[in-house]
Formats: sequence, structure tokens, C-alpha cells
Amino acid sequence: MRAGALGFVAGLAALLAAPVSAQLSDAEEVMVETVADGFEDDVALLERITLINSGSHNHAGVKAVAEVLAPEFAALGFDVEWIDQSAQGRAGHLFARHEGVPGTTKMLLIGHLDTVFEPGSPFTGFVREGDRAVGPGVVDDKGGIVVILAALRAMQAAGTLEGANIVVALTGDEEDAGEPLEAARRDLVEAGKWADVALGYEGLSVLDGKDAGVIARRSSGSWTLTTRAGSGHSSGIFSDHAGYGAIYEMARILDAFRRELPEENLTYNVGFMAGGTPAELGEDGLSATTSGKTNIIPSHAIARGDLRALTGEQNERVAGKMRAIVAQHLPGTEATIAIEFRYPPMAPTAGNAALLDRLNAINADLGREAMQPYPPSRRGAADISFVAPYTVGLAGMGPAGSGSHAEGESIDLRSIVRQAQRSAILISRLAREPSPQ
Repeated sequence: MRAGALGFVAGLAALLAAPVSAQLSDAEEVMVETVADGFEDDVALLERITLINSGSHNHAGVKAVAEVLAPEFAALGFDVEWIDQSAQGRAGHLFARHEGVPGTTKMLLIGHLDTVFEPGSPFTGFVREGDRAVGPGVVDDKGGIVVILAALRAMQAAGTLEGANIVVALTGDEEDAGEPLEAARRDLVEAGKWADVALGYEGLSVLDGKDAGVIARRSSGSWTLTTRAGSGHSSGIFSDHAGYGAIYEMARILDAFRRELPEENLTYNVGFMAGGTPAELGEDGLSATTSGKTNIIPSHAIARGDLRALTGEQNERVAGKMRAIVAQHLPGTEATIAIEFRYPPMAPTAGNAALLDRLNAINADLGREAMQPYPPSRRGAADISFVAPYTVGLAGMGPAGSGSHAEGESIDLRSIVRQAQRSAILISRLAREPSPQ
């Protein structure tokens, strides 16, 4: 966390601690009604952008979605910018900036234009059945973008948008970030350093059938484990001269991970592995090839997996334990592990919890149940994590749905309404308050 950020977060937590009002104001009533009245138009926009394939590697498709959305933000008085990312191997990001009253709360709204479904995916179209719709990226994250726009339109209708300081950051590569990662996320991080509050518009979390708030998300990293050994006739396995072979060394390490690493909010999946004479990782890093015989001691083994933790400290500590396990070689073997941290965690903070309290004050004013914090072990990484060290935030501000990243992904269309209403009121209330920076 940057210098002075701890004091800033503490100050903002205090600022957020008390609700501004005990009931909906006239302007807030207008926002509630405007969102409800705009429902069918919002669904139509969602259908329009869902029908455009915007897989992370479909650069033309990602930009085509941005070209649909840019006029929507411009009509609300935002300055719109396309940030080219071709040098990072991706299409680009769409940023929209609105300058309000100086010295008031600065807010960053985060979503993404891309999906996991590339042009060759058989999952296409937009199928609506009442208040449910199915389509690629319909909830992750095109529905989230629609929630942002619905909230901003409601604010404009109520007269609360004019004074608000807002940056909307829609990345074009959230599902598969460009390289180098530092360059791919530079603009987002700069916006996070500017902001007092960040809101992430990926899907709404539901806990025991009730809407929940996301004040923390885990990191996403990967590891590659390679073991090597001298080869020879299998009759010598376990002997002093032949050793144990690369596969037994791999098995030792992975089993030690299973037994020795478990702790709360930590997972470390093994995605794939191969062993033999030889075994080689594919150029894409997502496959491996091997061959061998039953009577030959294997010379190589390779495995790749992920690592997810709740805090940076947990990441580093667990990585240290993994390296120590790897270093305890079986006789006649060698092993190395490479660990890469990509998406950082969004650790739970007092400021994040206070922001959820503010949202729950709005829920009370709307006559809705309070949203409990969602267990971070159930949420993956997201772009909001890149700005978490610099500002307070809430994630999961997008619509409810199911089946993200899989054929049949669906959205509860009515959840757009309640999420946009919550957002419009929260952003409007915060926009009236002084920036703690």
C-alpha cells in the first residue's frame, strides 16, 4: 500500500461509517423509478453487445463492443477514450471520465468488454425466456456494463450525475490479460490511485439464496513444477545407483502439497501433468507431451497448477513452503518450481466493510435485506484487485446469473434493476461527500 494510504483508508472508513440519510430522497426516488422504467431498453442493449463476439483474442470484436458503448457514455457527458493495447497483444480498453465538483469523492467503476468465448466457440446468440436470458458473456461481464450505464442514466435523470467525479474503466482483456501485465494494467492502476472508492461490476454473489456483498477476492497465480532424474532399466528403481525417477519425485511433491499446505482461503489446484522419457511442456503452456516404456525409469515429469490466496502475505508465505517442499529431493532426482503471481488479491479491509455498511443502509432504505459478506474463498480474481492496494472497494456489483465461463451462461435480468438502483444511490450519496485525500 502506498505511503499515506493506510491513513487514507482509515479516514475513509470513518467517513463511510454513518449513513448519510435514513430514507430515500426525492432524487433517489427518481433514480429508482428511472432504472425500473428503463429495463427493456437495458435488456435490448445487453442483447446487442452479447451478439458481438468479444473473446479476449478477438480484437475486432472487443473494439466493436467498445464502439457500441462509447456513444452511450458520451451522451451522459463523459469524455471517452480508447486505449490501444496492441503492443500487449490485446485489443484495448475503453475509459470514460466525468469531472464533477472538485474535492468530492472520486469513484472508479470497473468492468470488462471481453469474454472467454472466442470466435470458434459453439456458444453463441442471445435467448430470452421471460426474466432470464442465455448468451456468451451475458453476466460476465456484459450484464455488468449494462448495470453501470443504467445507474448513470438514473443519476442523470435525478440531477446527481453532474457533480460526480467518476472514471469508468472497461478493460478489453480481463479474461486473459496482455503482456507484460504491468503495461496491460497501467491505466487501471493509475485510475485506482486517483480514486477514493472502486466498484467492480462482475456478477452479483448470492449466498443461501440472498444477495451478498463482496469485500474481498482472492489472488490468481500459477506454478510450474519440473522434476528430473537419471534414466535406466526399471529393475534398478529405488536403488542407490538408479534412484527413484522423475515421476516418484513429482508424486512426492504433489502429495506433500496436499498434506502440508492446507489453510483457510487457500487453494492450489494441479491443472495437468505428464511424466516419462522425455516429458515436455507445450509452447502454449497449456499442454504437455510424453512417451516412455514400463521398463524404463522416467527421466522427466512436469505439472502446472494455480495458486489462490486472500492476501499478499499468504501468497508469499505459501510460496515459500512450496519451494521448501520441492527442495527435499528423493535420491537421484532434482526438482524446480517457478511461481508466477498475476492477479493480486483484494484483501478484506475495514474500509471495504464500511463501504458494504453504506450499501446496506441503502438496502434498508429500499426495504431490502442486508447483504452479508460473501466468503472470499468462493470468488476468483478480478481487475478490481489491481487497485485494491490504493483505495477501498466493493466487488460483485453486477447482475446475478449462473454458469459463467461455460456454455449456457445465464443472467437474471431483473437483477439488473436492483443492482443499478443500489449503485445509482450509492454513487450519488458518495458524490456529495468530501474526498478524504
